[in-house]
Amino acid sequence: MSSAPSDASNGGPRVNRLVPAPQQTVTLPEAFAFPEGVERWVRAVFVASVDGAATIAGRAGGLGNDTDKGLFALNRALADVILVGAGTARVEGYGSAEDDRQWRHLRQGRTPTAPMAVVSHSLDFDFSSPLFTEAPDAARTIVITCADAPAQARAQAAEVAEVVVAGRSMVDLSVAIAELASRGLSRIVCEGGPRLFTDLLRTGDVDELSLTRSPMLVAGNGTSILRGTQFDPPAELSLASLYGTDDGYLYLLYHREG
Repeated sequence: MSSAPSDASNGGPRVNRLVPAPQQTVTLPEAFAFPEGVERWVRAVFVASVDGAATIAGRAGGLGNDTDKGLFALNRALADVILVGAGTARVEGYGSAEDDRQWRHLRQGRTPTAPMAVVSHSLDFDFSSPLFTEAPDAARTIVITCADAPAQARAQAAEVAEVVVAGRSMVDLSVAIAELASRGLSRIVCEGGPRLFTDLLRTGDVDELSLTRSPMLVAGNGTSILRGTQFDPPAELSLASLYGTDDGYLYLLYHREG
């Protein structure tokens, strides 16, 4: 397999399409465009090693290559909103989404960057962190919580973010997704973490999984892309498309069955 170099003039990194119909190379925007004609679409985005590890030393960054980094930025550019769990936001040191020059043309008619939407019951945040203080006015950070969240923390959150209450004693993710869509944020990219992704699968609120498979073996007892009690029956996926590059990485799009 071969892949063309990264170049904004040719649509950025190119990948080889293996499924459904082999094609020598396509651009990332061609490969990972959101479907047309749907009211809302939730895409989860992960990278994992061959043995299923989603992190190295507690973080996901060491698993990706340059194409995966381009795909990560592309998904952010395609998104109307970027959904993330509070734990992942803390561990990965989240700030607001960057204005990526390579994909800027994909956001014509929308805000320069998509807002972050962080899910938390406890609201145990540092509200002086860049996630809140450096978010642009056009893409203010959204905090998704429940009615029973600590009142003082909710008031603090409201000073630096838009607060969405979804559910009473815990966050109702189906309500949260509907609330985002009602605000015109219908293309939702979920960047994890594993607990949030698991909960979204349980509520039936994931349409698609964008998974980069890294040609590494990590071992250990680290994090996978899911966390929680075993699904019974397992959640079934169908492979929509598969791409590869000559460094051994695979890029898969799965649709949720049913």
